[in-house]
Amino acid sequence: MHSGGVVANANEREAMTTNAPEVDRNVSKLEDQLKLWTAKLNEVAARAGVATQEAKIASRKQLDELKTRLESARSKLDEAKAAGSEKWEIFRQSVEHTWQELEGAVKKLLH
Repeated sequence: MHSGGVVANANEREAMTTNAPEVDRNVSKLEDQLKLWTAKLNEVAARAGVATQEAKIASRKQLDELKTRLESARSKLDEAKAAGSEKWEIFRQSVEHTWQELEGAVKKLLH
């Protein structure tokens, strides 16, 4: 993933291939990205705890949405991982779509 941490670029997503070692590396990168996003989510949640009540409500809504997207991404990634390299292409599009939605939500929350 992107060394800056927040978003995988299109070239990295396009580089996902179907052979087993590459699939394992891709899954590992995606898992690392999920960990980073989860840490960022936790940071934002901690900051939201000291905000005004109105800001807390707005932040909580965004945090809940992002948490749901993180859980969805984790689920898609787990499905793809369990299917193995033989079926990676079947799950690839779903994982990439979920990832794009998650990236957008993370960007929106952090900026």
